[in-house]
Amino acid sequence: MATIISTTFLLLLFFARIAALFVAILVLFWALSFKSSFLPHTASQEDLIYSALHPLLMVIGFILISGEAILIHRWLPGTKSLKKSVHLCLQGVALACGIFGIWTKFHGENGVVANFYSLHSWMGLICMSLFGFQWMMGFLSFWHRGELRRARARVLPWHIFVGLYTYGLAVATAETGLLEKLTFLQTNRNLSKRCPESMLVNGLGLGLALLSGIVISAAISPKYQTLQSKLVYSDSKSLSSL
Repeated sequence: MATIISTTFLLLLFFARIAALFVAILVLFWALSFKSSFLPHTASQEDLIYSALHPLLMVIGFILISGEAILIHRWLPGTKSLKKSVHLCLQGVALACGIFGIWTKFHGENGVVANFYSLHSWMGLICMSLFGFQWMMGFLSFWHRGELRRARARVLPWHIFVGLYTYGLAVATAETGLLEKLTFLQTNRNLSKRCPESMLVNGLGLGLALLSGIVISAAISPKYQTLQSKLVYSDSKSLSSL
Protein backbone atom coordinates (compact mmCIF):
# COMPACT_ATOMS: atom_id res chain seq x y z
CA MET A 1 0.00 0.00 0.00
CA ALA A 2 1.37 3.39 -0.98
CA THR A 3 2.47 5.69 1.83
CA ILE A 4 3.29 9.38 1.94
CA ILE A 5 5.01 11.51 4.52
CA SER A 6 2.49 13.12 6.85
CA THR A 7 2.09 16.87 6.40
CA THR A 8 1.75 17.26 10.16
CA PHE A 9 5.08 15.53 10.70
CA LEU A 10 6.83 17.78 8.17
CA LEU A 11 5.36 20.87 9.82
CA LEU A 12 6.55 19.69 13.23
CA LEU A 13 10.07 19.19 11.89
CA PHE A 14 10.04 22.65 10.34
CA PHE A 15 8.82 24.36 13.51
CA ALA A 16 11.32 22.36 15.59
CA ARG A 17 14.14 23.86 13.51
CA ILE A 18 12.69 27.36 13.85
CA ALA A 19 12.24 27.01 17.62
CA ALA A 20 15.77 25.62 18.03
CA LEU A 21 17.23 28.52 16.02
CA PHE A 22 15.24 31.00 18.11
CA VAL A 23 16.53 29.47 21.37
CA ALA A 24 20.13 29.37 20.11
CA ILE A 25 20.03 33.04 19.09
CA LEU A 26 18.57 34.12 22.43
CA VAL A 27 21.06 32.25 24.59
CA LEU A 28 23.99 33.44 22.46
CA PHE A 29 22.77 37.04 22.62
CA TRP A 30 22.29 36.78 26.39
CA ALA A 31 25.76 35.35 27.04
CA LEU A 32 27.58 37.74 24.70
CA SER A 33 25.64 40.99 25.22
CA PHE A 34 25.01 40.90 28.98
CA LYS A 35 28.45 39.84 30.21
CA SER A 36 28.06 41.63 33.52
CA SER A 37 25.34 39.16 34.49
CA PHE A 38 27.87 36.31 34.38
CA LEU A 39 30.65 38.02 36.33
CA PRO A 40 31.74 35.76 39.20
CA HIS A 41 33.07 37.02 42.52
CA THR A 42 36.65 37.08 41.25
CA ALA A 43 35.68 38.97 38.08
CA SER A 44 38.63 37.50 36.17
CA GLN A 45 38.41 36.98 32.42
CA GLU A 46 38.84 33.21 32.74
CA ASP A 47 36.05 32.84 35.30
CA LEU A 48 33.81 35.07 33.18
CA ILE A 49 34.32 32.77 30.18
CA TYR A 50 33.54 29.66 32.23
CA SER A 51 30.43 31.26 33.74
CA ALA A 52 29.10 32.24 30.31
CA LEU A 53 29.93 28.81 28.89
CA HIS A 54 27.55 27.06 31.30
CA PRO A 55 24.27 28.24 29.70
CA LEU A 56 25.73 27.93 26.21
CA LEU A 57 26.84 24.33 26.69
CA MET A 58 23.74 23.22 28.57
CA VAL A 59 21.21 24.81 26.18
CA ILE A 60 22.90 24.59 22.77
CA GLY A 61 25.25 21.69 23.45
CA PHE A 62 22.97 19.54 25.58
CA ILE A 63 19.31 20.36 24.95
CA LEU A 64 19.41 21.34 21.28
CA ILE A 65 21.74 18.54 20.19
CA SER A 66 19.90 15.89 22.21
CA GLY A 67 16.63 17.11 20.72
CA GLU A 68 18.09 16.74 17.24
CA ALA A 69 19.25 13.23 18.17
CA ILE A 70 15.67 12.36 19.10
CA LEU A 71 14.43 13.53 15.70
CA ILE A 72 17.17 11.65 13.80
CA HIS A 73 15.15 8.44 13.94
CA ARG A 74 12.24 10.19 12.25
CA TRP A 75 13.67 12.26 9.39
CA LEU A 76 17.11 10.84 8.51
CA PRO A 77 16.92 8.66 5.36
CA GLY A 78 18.87 5.42 5.22
CA THR A 79 19.11 2.17 7.12
CA LYS A 80 18.22 1.64 10.76
CA SER A 81 21.87 1.02 11.53
CA LEU A 82 22.82 4.43 10.10
CA LYS A 83 20.07 6.16 12.08
CA LYS A 84 21.11 4.45 15.30
CA SER A 85 24.79 5.28 14.81
CA VAL A 86 24.08 8.97 14.11
CA HIS A 87 21.62 9.06 17.02
CA LEU A 88 24.23 7.53 19.34
CA CYS A 89 26.97 9.93 18.16
CA LEU A 90 24.79 13.01 18.65
CA GLN A 91 23.72 11.83 22.08
CA GLY A 92 27.40 11.29 22.93
CA VAL A 93 28.20 14.87 21.90
CA ALA A 94 25.28 16.13 23.99
CA LEU A 95 26.47 14.10 26.99
CA ALA A 96 30.00 15.49 26.66
CA CYS A 97 28.65 19.05 26.45
CA GLY A 98 26.47 18.44 29.50
CA ILE A 99 29.35 17.08 31.58
CA PHE A 100 31.66 19.92 30.56
CA GLY A 101 28.87 22.45 31.12
CA ILE A 102 28.42 21.23 34.70
CA TRP A 103 32.19 21.36 35.23
CA THR A 104 32.32 25.00 34.10
CA LYS A 105 29.72 25.85 36.74
CA PHE A 106 31.95 24.47 39.48
CA HIS A 107 35.17 25.89 38.06
CA GLY A 108 36.72 28.60 40.19
CA GLU A 109 34.03 28.39 42.86
CA ASN A 110 34.03 26.78 46.28
CA GLY A 111 33.63 23.24 44.98
CA VAL A 112 30.76 20.95 44.14
CA VAL A 113 29.13 20.88 47.58
CA ALA A 114 28.91 24.67 47.79
CA ASN A 115 27.07 24.81 44.44
CA PHE A 116 24.91 21.75 45.01
CA TYR A 117 22.13 23.40 47.03
CA SER A 118 19.25 24.33 44.74
CA LEU A 119 16.42 22.51 42.97
CA HIS A 120 18.17 23.35 39.69
CA SER A 121 21.35 21.53 40.74
CA TRP A 122 19.45 18.50 42.08
CA MET A 123 17.39 18.17 38.91
CA GLY A 124 20.53 18.61 36.83
CA LEU A 125 22.28 15.73 38.59
CA ILE A 126 19.27 13.43 38.09
CA CYS A 127 18.97 14.45 34.45
CA MET A 128 22.63 13.86 33.64
CA SER A 129 22.61 10.51 35.47
CA LEU A 130 19.59 9.30 33.48
CA PHE A 131 21.06 10.60 30.25
CA GLY A 132 24.40 8.92 30.86
CA PHE A 133 22.69 5.62 31.74
CA GLN A 134 20.56 5.84 28.58
CA TRP A 135 23.58 6.48 26.41
CA MET A 136 25.58 3.65 27.95
CA MET A 137 22.70 1.19 27.44
CA GLY A 138 22.31 2.33 23.85
CA PHE A 139 26.04 1.98 23.23
CA LEU A 140 26.13 -1.57 24.62
CA SER A 141 23.01 -2.51 22.69
CA PHE A 142 24.43 -1.14 19.43
CA TRP A 143 27.63 -3.17 19.65
CA HIS A 144 25.99 -6.39 20.89
CA ARG A 145 23.17 -6.75 18.41
CA GLY A 146 22.80 -10.50 18.02
CA GLU A 147 22.43 -11.74 21.57
CA LEU A 148 20.48 -8.69 22.75
CA ARG A 149 17.96 -8.48 19.92
CA ARG A 150 15.05 -9.95 21.91
CA ALA A 151 15.96 -7.97 25.00
CA ARG A 152 16.06 -4.77 22.92
CA ALA A 153 12.56 -5.40 21.63
CA ARG A 154 11.25 -5.67 25.19
CA VAL A 155 13.22 -2.70 26.49
CA LEU A 156 12.59 -0.40 23.50
CA PRO A 157 9.32 1.14 24.80
CA TRP A 158 11.03 1.95 28.09
CA HIS A 159 14.08 3.31 26.26
CA ILE A 160 11.83 5.68 24.31
CA PHE A 161 9.91 6.72 27.42
CA VAL A 162 13.03 7.38 29.50
CA GLY A 163 14.63 9.23 26.60
CA LEU A 164 11.67 11.59 26.16
CA TYR A 165 11.32 11.95 29.93
CA THR A 166 15.00 12.86 30.28
CA TYR A 167 14.71 15.40 27.48
CA GLY A 168 11.68 16.99 29.16
CA LEU A 169 13.52 16.94 32.48
CA ALA A 170 16.50 18.69 30.86
CA VAL A 171 14.23 21.48 29.63
CA ALA A 172 12.57 21.74 33.06
CA THR A 173 16.03 21.92 34.67
CA ALA A 174 17.02 24.71 32.31
CA GLU A 175 13.83 26.58 33.20
CA THR A 176 14.66 26.38 36.92
CA GLY A 177 18.17 27.58 36.14
CA LEU A 178 16.84 30.59 34.24
CA LEU A 179 14.46 31.41 37.09
CA GLU A 180 17.25 31.04 39.65
CA LYS A 181 19.58 33.29 37.64
CA LEU A 182 16.95 35.93 37.02
CA THR A 183 15.88 35.96 40.67
CA PHE A 184 19.52 36.39 41.71
CA LEU A 185 20.01 39.30 39.31
CA GLN A 186 16.80 41.03 40.35
CA THR A 187 17.51 40.60 44.06
CA ASN A 188 21.25 41.12 44.40
CA ARG A 189 21.95 43.42 41.47
CA ASN A 190 18.68 45.36 41.42
CA LEU A 191 17.83 44.28 37.89
CA SER A 192 14.47 45.67 36.79
CA LYS A 193 11.69 43.14 36.21
CA ARG A 194 10.85 44.78 32.88
CA CYS A 195 14.33 45.53 31.57
CA PRO A 196 15.54 44.05 28.25
CA GLU A 197 17.56 41.31 29.95
CA SER A 198 14.58 40.15 32.01
CA MET A 199 12.43 40.02 28.89
CA LEU A 200 15.15 38.14 27.03
CA VAL A 201 15.48 35.49 29.76
CA ASN A 202 11.71 35.09 29.93
CA GLY A 203 11.60 34.75 26.16
CA LEU A 204 14.33 32.11 26.32
CA GLY A 205 12.27 30.16 28.83
CA LEU A 206 9.19 30.32 26.62
CA GLY A 207 11.28 29.26 23.62
CA LEU A 208 12.57 26.20 25.45
CA ALA A 209 9.06 25.22 26.53
CA LEU A 210 7.82 25.58 22.95
CA LEU A 211 10.78 23.64 21.55
CA SER A 212 10.31 20.71 23.93
CA GLY A 213 6.63 20.43 23.05
CA ILE A 214 7.37 20.40 19.32
CA VAL A 215 10.22 17.88 19.59
CA ILE A 216 8.21 15.47 21.73
CA SER A 217 5.18 15.83 19.42
CA ALA A 218 7.35 15.09 16.38
CA ALA A 219 8.88 12.09 18.15
CA ILE A 220 5.53 10.43 18.90
CA SER A 221 3.51 11.53 15.86
CA PRO A 222 3.09 9.11 12.91
CA LYS A 223 5.56 9.85 10.13
CA TYR A 224 3.65 8.18 7.32
CA GLN A 225 0.02 7.90 6.34
CA THR A 226 -1.37 5.58 3.73
CA LEU A 227 -2.54 7.03 0.46
CA GLN A 228 -5.79 5.07 0.72
CA SER A 229 -6.65 6.57 4.10
CA LYS A 230 -5.99 10.06 2.73
CA LEU A 231 -8.30 9.43 -0.24
CA VAL A 232 -11.03 8.10 2.05
CA TYR A 233 -10.69 11.17 4.26
CA SER A 234 -10.86 13.46 1.23
CA ASP A 235 -13.96 11.70 -0.15
CA SER A 236 -15.75 11.80 3.19
CA LYS A 237 -14.92 15.49 3.56
CA SER A 238 -16.30 16.18 0.07
CA LEU A 239 -19.50 14.28 0.82
CA SER A 240 -20.02 16.10 4.11
CA SER A 241 -19.74 19.45 2.36
CA LEU A 242 -22.60 18.63 -0.04
